[in-house]
Amino acid sequence: MPIELPKPIADYFDADRGSRTEAFADCFTAGAIVRDDGHTHIGRDAICRWKDEYSAKFTSTAEPFSVLDEEGRTVVASHVAGDFPGSPIDLRYFFVLDDNKIAELEIKP
Repeated sequence: MPIELPKPIADYFDADRGSRTEAFADCFTAGAIVRDDGHTHIGRDAICRWKDEYSAKFTSTAEPFSVLDEEGRTVVASHVAGDFPGSPIDLRYFFVLDDNKIAELEIKP
């Protein structure tokens, strides 16, 4: 059974599957913060560089399988598989939304 994600989060996973950096950037607020793999990326430009650098090194797909609200954040568990070390892995994506955009995203195992 497919899960229902809030629109900004569904847009994020859709854009993550594609190669259009602009669509990916449009998911975030101007001053958004992304924390992933021990690094923090602040603002759309930095977030786009993070996405582009990752996409240049690896290919992967993320398939969300659960969603819940936790302390003001939307937590999406996703099965991620690709050609990166440690694949496949289940990751948790912690989203904070602001006005139908992603203001914060933290990705954890």
